[in-house]
Amino acid sequence: MATRGGAAAGRPYELVVFGASGFTGHFVAEEVARVAAGAELRGSLRWAVAGRSRDKLQGVLDRAAERLGKPELKSEVGIIPCDVSDPSSLADMAKQAAVVLNCVGPYSFFGEPVVKACVENGTSCVDISGEPQFLEGMYLKYNDKAAEKGVYVVGSSGFDSIPADMGVLYTRDNLKGTLTAVESFLTVKSGPEGYSIHDGTWKSAIHGLADQDNLRKLRKQIGHKPLPIIGAKLKRRGLVFYSQEFKEYSIPFMGSDVSVVKRTQRYLHTDLKETPVQYAAYATVGGIASVIKLMFAGLLFFLLVKFSFGRNLLTKYPELFSGGHFTKKGPTQKQIDGSSFTMTFFGEGYCEGQDPQQGKPNVKICTQVKGPDVGYVATAVAMVQAGVALLKDASSLPKQGGVYTPGAAFSKTKLIDRLNKHGIEFSVISKSEA
Repeated sequence: MATRGGAAAGRPYELVVFGASGFTGHFVAEEVARVAAGAELRGSLRWAVAGRSRDKLQGVLDRAAERLGKPELKSEVGIIPCDVSDPSSLADMAKQAAVVLNCVGPYSFFGEPVVKACVENGTSCVDISGEPQFLEGMYLKYNDKAAEKGVYVVGSSGFDSIPADMGVLYTRDNLKGTLTAVESFLTVKSGPEGYSIHDGTWKSAIHGLADQDNLRKLRKQIGHKPLPIIGAKLKRRGLVFYSQEFKEYSIPFMGSDVSVVKRTQRYLHTDLKETPVQYAAYATVGGIASVIKLMFAGLLFFLLVKFSFGRNLLTKYPELFSGGHFTKKGPTQKQIDGSSFTMTFFGEGYCEGQDPQQGKPNVKICTQVKGPDVGYVATAVAMVQAGVALLKDASSLPKQGGVYTPGAAFSKTKLIDRLNKHGIEFSVISKSEA
C-alpha cells in the first residue's frame, strides 16, 4: 500500500521523467534540474530520467548541465532504461519512483501502459495530455484502482489545462460572493522569429478529432448526470466573433480546457458541495485576414481528418496543412524565448448573502494568468510543479487517491503559489463589488 500522496517510502527516486529524450521531455528534465536546485528543494530531490536509449538520456542530462551551468547533473541524476512497449520495464520504472512525469505522447497511443504500471505499483503519475478521450478513458478504467492504492493520476497538467483549470479556481477564490460563470480568452504572442509547434501535438489533434464518436460513447459509459446550472446561463458566442474586450476576432478554443474544467467543477460540486462554475474558452486570432486563413485551414483539416487517407496526409505533411504552424522539428530556442501567453478570465456572480438562484449576476471580476512560451516552457513548469505539489502538499490532496484533473487534485494545495514563483503568474485585474 502506498503512503498518502503516493510518495512510497524507501524508493530510490521521488520524481522520474519518463520520455525525457523526447521533444517535450528534455524541457521537462531541464525544468526538474532547475527546481531541484531552487530554494524549496535545494539538493534534496532524488530524481531520474527514463526512456528507451541510455545514450539519448545521457545527452539530455549533458545539455541541461551545460545550459544551467551544473556539471554535477551528469553524475547525480539516475538513468532508467525503459520502453513504453515493454510492460515489465514500465513496472520496474514505476517501482523506483514516488511520482512519474509521463512525457510520452500521443497519449491515446502510448499513455495507458504508463498509467497501468504506475497504478499497479503504487506510484502517482502526471501527464500533459490534451486528449479528452484518453483522460476520461483513464478515469473510467483506473479511478477505483488508484483510490484503492492511494495514488494520484493527474492528467492534463501542462499548458492544457493548468492555466485554465487553476485560473477558474483562482477567479472563484478572489471574488467576494459566489462565482457562477467564467469566460477565458487566450492570447499567444510570438517574437520576430515567429513560432512553430512540434508535430506530436498535431498528431494528438488529428486522432482526437477523428475519435469524437468514441468520446461520446465513453461519456455515456461514465454516465455522469448533467451539472446543475447555477446563476444566469452563460451564453455561447459564435464560431467566429469580434471581441469588444480585445478589439479583435476570436474563436472557441479547440483544446481540452472546457472538458477538463467541467470535470473539475463536477468533482468540486459532487464531492465538496461547492457551487459549480459554468465555463467557456476562447482564443483571440487577430484581424480579418487571420480569420480567413484560419477558416480555410480549419475546413480542410475537418474534411481530411474524417478519412484514413486524409489523416495519413495530415500526419505526413504537418507543415503544409497547418500553414507552417506545426513542424517535424518543432520551434527553435529563439522562437521559444520570444513567445508568451496571456489568459484573461471574465467572471460574474452574486454578492455575498444573495441567492445565486434568484435575479441577475451583480458582481464581476477579471483575472489573468500570464507566462512564457505555452508549448514547452509553461508546460514544463506546470508539469514539474504539479509533481512537486504531489510530493510536498500531500496532506492537502483529496482524501483518497484516484484519477483527477489538476483543479480537483490541487484546489487545496499551494500549486498556484508555486506557479507564481516559477513564471506562470496569476493576478486580479479588476473587480466590481456590489
